[in-house]
Formats: sequence, C-alpha cells, structure tokens
Amino acid sequence: MAFRITPALWERIHHFASFPQTGVSLQQMVLFGQNPSQGTLLKASQFLLEELPIRLAHRVKELDQLPHNLSAMPSINKVKNWYAQSFEELISFPPIKLPKHIRQALLAPPPDHHQLPESTPNPSLTYSSDDSYAALDLTAAMPTYSNGNGNGNGNGNGHHSKLRIPMERRYYANTSGIVWPPEVRDYNRRFTKTLEMIKRRHDPTVTTVAQGVLEWKRSCNARNINLDVQHWLDRFYLSRIGIRFLIGQHIALNTLQPHPDYVGIICTKSNVHEIVHEAIENARFVCEEHYAMFKGPPVQLICPKDLTFPYVPGHLSHIVFELLKNSLRAVVERFGPQNEDSFPPIKVIVVEGKEDITIKISDEGGGIPRSAIPLIWTYMYTTMEGQEIDQDFQASDFKAPMAGFGYGLPLSRLYARYFGGDLRLISMDGFGTDVYIHLNKLSSSREPLP
Repeated sequence: MAFRITPALWERIHHFASFPQTGVSLQQMVLFGQNPSQGTLLKASQFLLEELPIRLAHRVKELDQLPHNLSAMPSINKVKNWYAQSFEELISFPPIKLPKHIRQALLAPPPDHHQLPESTPNPSLTYSSDDSYAALDLTAAMPTYSNGNGNGNGNGNGHHSKLRIPMERRYYANTSGIVWPPEVRDYNRRFTKTLEMIKRRHDPTVTTVAQGVLEWKRSCNARNINLDVQHWLDRFYLSRIGIRFLIGQHIALNTLQPHPDYVGIICTKSNVHEIVHEAIENARFVCEEHYAMFKGPPVQLICPKDLTFPYVPGHLSHIVFELLKNSLRAVVERFGPQNEDSFPPIKVIVVEGKEDITIKISDEGGGIPRSAIPLIWTYMYTTMEGQEIDQDFQASDFKAPMAGFGYGLPLSRLYARYFGGDLRLISMDGFGTDVYIHLNKLSSSREPLP
C-alpha cells in the first residue's frame, strides 16, 4: 500500500519545520566520535532523533510548495512521501527507559577540558545567515520524545527562543566508570537498523528528483530550468548531502570496527595523493571503455605523497572523478579518439596553503565559450545528446558513464562546499579549462544549512 501523508502528520511536519537546523563541522564530529562508548552513541542517537526530523520536515514542506507547479510532478511527489515516511518513523521511534543514575550521567555537563571547537561559516557562501545555524534551547523550544508519541512542547509559530547550546552539551555523555545496561546497546542497535532502512529508501533520491524536473520540463516545454528551480535544487541536494552524512556517520560508528585513522566515515588522515591517483585511474578506465581506446589522454599528478588532512574520502574521490571525466572527454573529442598517441596531458596539481588544500585540474580540451559558462552550473545541462534517465536506475549520486544527465559539475560543487570548500572553473575558449577544487584544511567549517 502506498504511503499517504495524513492531516495529523502534516501538522507535525509543519511544527518541526518551524525549528532551525543545527550545523556541525567535521572537526566536531571527529572529536566527538573518537572511542565512542554505548553512552556516547546513545547521546548521538538522541541528537539525531532531534535533528533529523527537523531537517526532513523542512524538505517535505519545501517539496510541497515548489514554484511553477513542480510539486505536482509524480516523481517529486514520490520523493516527498519518502521524506514524510522517514520523518514519521523517526518521531514515532520508541523511547528508551533508563534507570535514574544512567539518566543523570547522560545529562552531566562535560568537564572544562572537553570542549568542542567553534565551527565557522564557509567564506564562499554568502546566502547563509548566521540565524540558520542557531542551535536550539533544548529545554524551551525542542520537540520532546519522552512520552513516546512526540507531542512536543515548542510553540511551533517560528518565534521560538534561539539560544546557542554548545555542541558538547548535546553530544557529551559522562562515560567514566559507568556500566551501561543491555537496553542501551539494544536501543542503539535498533536505532541504527532504522537509519539503515531510511538511508536505503532515499538511495534513488537524486535520480528521482532529476526525473521529476524532466517531467516538469516536458509538461511546459521548457528548454532550461528557471533560476528559482536551480536554487531549490542546490538547497535540496545540499541538505541531502548533510542528512546522508549524519546518518552514514552514525551507522559507521555503530557498526564498523575501530580503525586508528577513521572516525566513522571520516578519515582523519585522508591521503590526497592516493585518493586523487585512484580517481585518475577510474576516470581513465571509464574514458577508454567509452571511446573504445587502448589508452586515454595521459594525466600528470603533481602532489606531495605525504599530504593528509581530515575528510570523507568518498566525497573527494567523487569530486575529482567527475571533473577528470569532463577533462578527458573534452580532450578526446577535440583531438579525436584515433589520435591516442598525440593527446596533450591533463595536469593535476595539489598545493597546501594556510587554510585550504587546492587541487587544480588543467586540460587542453578546447575550453568553453564564455556565453556557456553560467549554464555549466545548471542541472540538466549536458553537452551529451539524447540523455534519458533510466527508470530503474538506483545509483545514489554519481553515474559512471562519460557524461550523465548534467549533474556532475553542480553536484561536485555542493560536495566541495558542504565541508567549507568550493569549486571554481576558468576557461580559455579555444584552448582549455582550469578547474580549482578548494578544500577546507582546518575542517572547522560548519555545514551550510539551507
């Protein structure tokens, strides 16, 4: 039976959507997730049970109020129902009953030395007002879960008091010398299972939304998408990266064996040379297969072999892979697949600065005309002809063929921006293109929350 949003559920969604979201930084996640005990994991579960419904509610509300009749498209409706169903599962998740001394340990303030560093906004993003980062006064304006039906005690009118609660107060659990009862482990296990199910449900979101935009373009014979739809897609996908990061991190902390270099899915010593080298190999393989060539354009990598910093390796590898595919395709199509011995090399240069690690990818693929530069950041803009989205296509974000459906560049920029970096492109029409990936080395940048 198909899921339906009841009027009572709409009421709860609007209530939760009246609260601001709370941004976290990579640095905070690393410091919090080192050697987690069952108590710390329980505290993290409670943070997610507060934060995720708020983030999901914001998206459901937005999906219901899209401009230009976009909300009426079947695929957009399908995604809206996925978000609403996940929201309902989280707010009705059965609460844990704990003995008094355990409850007190969970509420104990952290010692003075246990302070998480302040997070900072991304300098590349000007639209995020500080207000959107304001944490909540947990006692006055946070929906409550204690009675199991989640009636909440916030006023829901958007004029709640927004006091900054330090992240360590929301995360920290005094775990010294406490024997956590078996129900804590059982609760953490059940909550992780619920998150895994939610994550699976949302796997095809990117392609389903893309299908919805395609349905809308067909219904009104639009060639390109409007600016307000473009901005909504940016906000929606950025929010999705954040939701999936929080869920993926929590699942990893609960299920993966401890590793000296990993905290959940964050690698504290991500080796840039190794990640970029692997992305080069993968992109060249896809290129050679696509054009049926013996060897694709050569790629020169100039990067210190010992350069490491805290990051999510999967994010970086996706970004570099997507950009290299573009460069390889441009070079092959400019010089022709038959000239595989005379391709000019693509250069990848990695440099460490004070704040950023910057990766520059330079190709001689002929560049992009200046009039087309604004278009390359728009979704659904692809230079490949006749792109259709396969109805059964289930991959989550990135598609392996040489060119997908015009999502590579805008999505890569969002992944870069999510942890305080950016992506910039400079083209020399008639010669080639330089793309700069800026990565925040200090990992102090908080999530941009649309």
